[in-house]
Amino acid sequence: MSIASSIASDYFADVTRKLQWISDNQDENIAAAARICADSIAGGGLVFAFGTGHGGFAALEMFPRTGGVTGFRPIVETSIALMHHVLGDMGTAQYRFLHTREGYGKAILRSHQIKDGDSLILFSHSGINAVILDMAEEFKARGLKVIAVTSVAHSSQVPSRHSCGKRLYEVADVVIDTNVPVEDASQFIEGLEYPVGPTSTSLAVAISHAINASTTAELVSRGVKPMIMVNTNSNRTAEAHRQNDANYAELWNRLRDRDFSAPVPQS
Repeated sequence: MSIASSIASDYFADVTRKLQWISDNQDENIAAAARICADSIAGGGLVFAFGTGHGGFAALEMFPRTGGVTGFRPIVETSIALMHHVLGDMGTAQYRFLHTREGYGKAILRSHQIKDGDSLILFSHSGINAVILDMAEEFKARGLKVIAVTSVAHSSQVPSRHSCGKRLYEVADVVIDTNVPVEDASQFIEGLEYPVGPTSTSLAVAISHAINASTTAELVSRGVKPMIMVNTNSNRTAEAHRQNDANYAELWNRLRDRDFSAPVPQS
């Protein structure tokens, strides 16, 4: 076996082990998260999902996505979501600055007019940066539920970058621990100083789908029929488009109930 094949095989084995650890140790926390999400969706609210940088990939997978339930609402701030620009507009320097600034997260939430009954899923490997903790603190201050998908193993070893002095796992109502180590990358190659093969994104995306599916099951158990996104690249394209258009209309109904004409606080 070549070195390249060996590294690939070891990487997949490591991701598989980590997924199994999550399955063995976080199933009750995922179920608890699903109950919170089902409460929001069944009550006509939204489950917002957010992450900066690579954490945003998992948030984006919540909706719209084949097999996903209507009621999840990703928040995407382009300036701290895109990672490929590096230089120029929305470059790495701006990203590094913005996601560590207190107040930015609360400004984002004001633009979405959060209301009673909503909940929030935050995807953050480190769980220490200001934007993430701004949002968690704002939801908690309003008496709303916060779900964290984070690495306690990483977060517990580094200080908070927010004035609250806490890490995300210390603020959230439910914590789904990825257990990914500080390095994140898992493969060490002889002669190379730094590891390769990050795992946190793959695990966070898998968790996002598990929350989505578990929320759907929770809704069904309550007698609430969830509105599911259907794959349009199939032999029932017309039917799928009709279903998905109904899903988008339902999302619009939930959004238009929000008072976007309300004054924006200046704090």
